[in-house]
Amino acid sequence: MSVTIKDIAKKTGFSVATVSRVLSNKTGFFSQTTAQAIHQAAADLGYKKNMAATELVMQTSNVIAVIINSTKTNFSDQIIMGIQKKAGETGKRVIILYAGDHDQTAQQIALTTALERPLLGILLVSVDLYPDNLQLLKSAKVPFFFISISFEDTKLNYIASDDYQIGYQATKFLIKHGHRKIGLAGLDISPSAHTGNLRFHGYRKALAESGINFQTNWLQTGDYSYEAGVAAMNAYQKGKVSAIVAASDLVGIGILNQAAKIGLHIPADLSVVSIDGTNLCQLVRPALTSITQDFYQMGYLGTTYLISGSNKNAYTEIQICQRASVKKKSCCNFFKFISCLL
Repeated sequence: MSVTIKDIAKKTGFSVATVSRVLSNKTGFFSQTTAQAIHQAAADLGYKKNMAATELVMQTSNVIAVIINSTKTNFSDQIIMGIQKKAGETGKRVIILYAGDHDQTAQQIALTTALERPLLGILLVSVDLYPDNLQLLKSAKVPFFFISISFEDTKLNYIASDDYQIGYQATKFLIKHGHRKIGLAGLDISPSAHTGNLRFHGYRKALAESGINFQTNWLQTGDYSYEAGVAAMNAYQKGKVSAIVAASDLVGIGILNQAAKIGLHIPADLSVVSIDGTNLCQLVRPALTSITQDFYQMGYLGTTYLISGSNKNAYTEIQICQRASVKKKSCCNFFKFISCLL
């Protein structure tokens, strides 16, 4: 059985009240010699303070529960780094729970596991809760923030990127490089997929502003995975598009690898911009141009807001990181011939 305060009191000869005060770092009513003796006895006996029991009594907690969706993308490690950094700076502790990949039961288990103990709050990383699970979270009256996902309901606190701007800026970048046949690959645009639909609408807006008529076969939906990129590239084949916006870095890598298999050269035959901008972009060849999201800042800022009790939403910055997977599209041969004569 675990060592208790009573065991330490018995070993040292001090009262349970005195031992409790010393181990709770309270001052007064005991000497430094007494404190040293109690701490030494605690160490000798292997005493571990029961923080959960203490928090139940005090009705306070320094614990932040982080619930992570088992996404097929790879950005969550940067978010966790941001969360851990802020938690460490403020003396908070972090526990991590997994909620499956849009799995209602797994979400419920993660939530109930977190809510079984006192919490400072909950951070949900890219977790789109089912309605029943969202109601469970709201009814718990525990502070929470969603990270890397936004909602139409602005009362749901979130820190994310502006996904409309992500779709818009990625497409405008390719248009500025001379592309007119631009695919959008690997994203979910089902009615409940808020993120994917925002990116799709941004993409369509950029096309419309440049007088480009959207073709339905330019859109290849998916689940943001490597396999979705491979499937999209198989659907495009040669000539259907001259450039692609990939819904994630993994989708972009799937496109790169499958393009090579079917004899396309990037960026000579096909330009690719990926969304996310994780370190994967620089590990492949050619390196992927990306719309880069600040995931570290999402985690850091979300933890800051949670600790401070803020209930405002925020977008973190995005930027275009140009690498080797995008090439300016050449004009037609006729114009190239004319330019050579001038």
